[in-house]
Amino acid sequence: MSRPSSPARPLVAIPARFSATTSALRYAAEVNARALIEAVWRAGGEPVGLHPAPGELPGRLARFDGVLLPGGGDLAPHRYGATDVHAGVYDVDAAQDDFDLALARHALDLGLPLLAICRGLQVVNVALGGTLEQDMGGPGHEHRHLVHPVPVRRGTLLERALCAEKAEVSCYHHQRVGRTGAGLTVTARAADGTVEGLELPDAPGWFTAVQWHPEDTAHADPAQQGLFDALVRACTP
Repeated sequence: MSRPSSPARPLVAIPARFSATTSALRYAAEVNARALIEAVWRAGGEPVGLHPAPGELPGRLARFDGVLLPGGGDLAPHRYGATDVHAGVYDVDAAQDDFDLALARHALDLGLPLLAICRGLQVVNVALGGTLEQDMGGPGHEHRHLVHPVPVRRGTLLERALCAEKAEVSCYHHQRVGRTGAGLTVTARAADGTVEGLELPDAPGWFTAVQWHPEDTAHADPAQQGLFDALVRACTP
């Protein structure tokens, strides 16, 4: 007797992040946050770690239905034209930068559904010619370990995904967007003016980006889970 087949889950490519130590594996590793993976799974997607190797990206992406650009360390400042490096810049990796920037450009060009989170938002901004503020300053200016309300621009993909005009967001970043990249529009700002959301109205596919970490609270907050749900819906024919 044949077993009833269930519909295949859309494949969501998530570039892995280099980790110098992983005790369980005994070696350096390529990893993604479990909360991120679980949020994609809850949404009905099949999260797939993508090895950050250069070359052949359009061909590699052909098998995937969507892309999620996750958080991580800082982009090298020279990637957006800076000639100095702030002391707070950390975890810069040239191979990771090369891969993430190329992945962002190819995903947008191919019209693949794309959700960009924290570093991912910054990667897209830099890929489209934007800049970053290397460090937001000390106490009262940082967005590390911060949960705060953010109003969302009406009529945006972000508003439709969250099903809300304001969201309580979990932030962990010390950098922010300086000049926005070509064609990008701001969909959300914090009270201090920090860009918290970006979209590309002329993108051929579904795309939204947030500076916060929706995976932190998605298990308990339907608005944050809604971002992953919207990505997977966009991936589904």
